[in-house]
Amino acid sequence: MNITPEQISEFLRLNPDFFVGHPEMLTDITVPHPYSNQAISLGERQVLALRDKSRGLEMKLREFIQFAEENDAIGDKLHKVALDLMHARSLEAVLQSLAMNLSENFSIPHSTIRVWADQPPAGALEMPEFGKVSAEIQVLMTGLMQPRCGPDAPDEIRAWFGPMGANQKSFAIAPLREENLNGLLVLASEDIKRFYPEMGTLYLTWLAELSGAAISRFL
Repeated sequence: MNITPEQISEFLRLNPDFFVGHPEMLTDITVPHPYSNQAISLGERQVLALRDKSRGLEMKLREFIQFAEENDAIGDKLHKVALDLMHARSLEAVLQSLAMNLSENFSIPHSTIRVWADQPPAGALEMPEFGKVSAEIQVLMTGLMQPRCGPDAPDEIRAWFGPMGANQKSFAIAPLREENLNGLLVLASEDIKRFYPEMGTLYLTWLAELSGAAISRFL
């Protein structure tokens, strides 16, 4: 009667103390080395497996630490944005502060805002941020439940960046929603990998919320 590998496996699973009663088998049984053609004992093979598992866990821990440090850095930058926007004493100061923070702290040289409001402040209509926006763009904003990232943007949005619009390869388009305004915050980059569809949008959402709240104070 031939014993199948499955039967052996099932026997060892049901008898976890088997090698306790037969410790000599741990050295007598040899198995292939995972990284060479040498034969090693079952005990040595288990040690190697545990080392591999330990290295894998160590790599994951390093990744978690890296992500945590990156998130802390982004959190610090958003905190500075919030403070600067709170300290702004005019609509112009809000827009200038936002653009400066995006450029200097987030390394995003290309950003723009478009706002449409029922009662824009005096002089706002002369500002590019309050320029005419088509119905299609307003519908686009209405349909955004969260920022949209990727290589595509309507030609009208590209035009907001002037001559540089044609050179932009990736975009982050975030809705602005307050009681007295609607709008879009748009970030752009010549790097196609800077804003990609699968990226997380939590911080972009917070950035848009801070921007909308700051602008709404002056409307």
